[in-house]
Amino acid sequence: MYNYYMKIALVCDDLIQFGGQERLILALHELWPDAPIFTSVVSEKWKKICEEKKILLKVSFMQKLPWIEKLNRFYSVFLFHQLAFESFDFTGYDVILSVSARYSHCIITKPQTIHICYMNSPGRMIWEPHLYFRKENFGVLRYFSKIFLSFPLSLLRAGDYSSAQGVDYFIANSLTSKNRIKKYYGRDSIVIHPFADIKPFENTDSGNFFLVISRLNAWKRIDTAVEACTRLKIPLRVIGTGPDLIRLKRIAGDTVEFLGYVREEVKSEMLGKCTALINTQEEDFGIVPVEAMAHGKPVIAYGNGGVCETVEPGITGEFYYEQTADSLMEVLEFFDSKKYDPDICKKSAERFTKYEFLTSVQRYVNEVYFSRRN
Repeated sequence: MYNYYMKIALVCDDLIQFGGQERLILALHELWPDAPIFTSVVSEKWKKICEEKKILLKVSFMQKLPWIEKLNRFYSVFLFHQLAFESFDFTGYDVILSVSARYSHCIITKPQTIHICYMNSPGRMIWEPHLYFRKENFGVLRYFSKIFLSFPLSLLRAGDYSSAQGVDYFIANSLTSKNRIKKYYGRDSIVIHPFADIKPFENTDSGNFFLVISRLNAWKRIDTAVEACTRLKIPLRVIGTGPDLIRLKRIAGDTVEFLGYVREEVKSEMLGKCTALINTQEEDFGIVPVEAMAHGKPVIAYGNGGVCETVEPGITGEFYYEQTADSLMEVLEFFDSKKYDPDICKKSAERFTKYEFLTSVQRYVNEVYFSRRN
């Protein structure tokens, strides 16, 4: 699948967590194994992963900033990330493929270099701060955060919009992202859905618990599932870590169990045994609901965003339409997992394979490159 005719570089926001964006960049590196990966910051864990996979890393000056792994997102308020990506030199490359949800599309390329951006979403912190910072625990700064952040966020929006005009071609990960790219950047894009971990799973008997798998950030509204299951005294298991964990534990009842970070095999086992996955956040696409369906499990989801492109109400799951515990409870009270055919759920998930994703991206990159070359 490797294309020998172009010199290509990959770019991503950072390599600290291990989520959807990181999976994408590793998969794209399989297509172009000689391509270096440019990024702002790399954790020690990711340094080892890249060394094992023989990935050439190009890291920005931000790597030397104090406590960079813990304070990474806070440095962005002071424009460090935009400056970091603008500082990279891509002389000699034919194509740059950036994977962005925040800043990696802010690179500067020469006229002869093609910049294709796979956009998960325009940065939520920049363009939708009222949602991103909702329920964030700023302590004594809570009441002053809007005033304190308003000016730097205005600068970030201006810089982000300007950077987006330097991208030659946008790929959106969903129709939701496509609409946001058009709204915030005024740019058109094509849609190529990301992939989920799709492989044969043995059918397992459903357990008596619902499951949440998510980074525990306040904007993801995991609190609505915790509150709903606590009030209904329904068993809920939560996989994931994040800054909202302390608050979530404080409102959780005896039926809610927090499992923290778990290995992939444990996550797969939990998906195979749960009654259903609960997806509380509005996401641009949402990998986890697809993974749940791949295990033959239905999804209960807040019916907004990318999940509307993957889950079919009444067939592979159900939606609730207000991001509140009361709205979710209305679905949970009468939910019957026997209504949903595991084979239909699995078939629905097969639309989002890694092979389909890589084939679509490679085809598009080749089309763009050779059309510009000719």
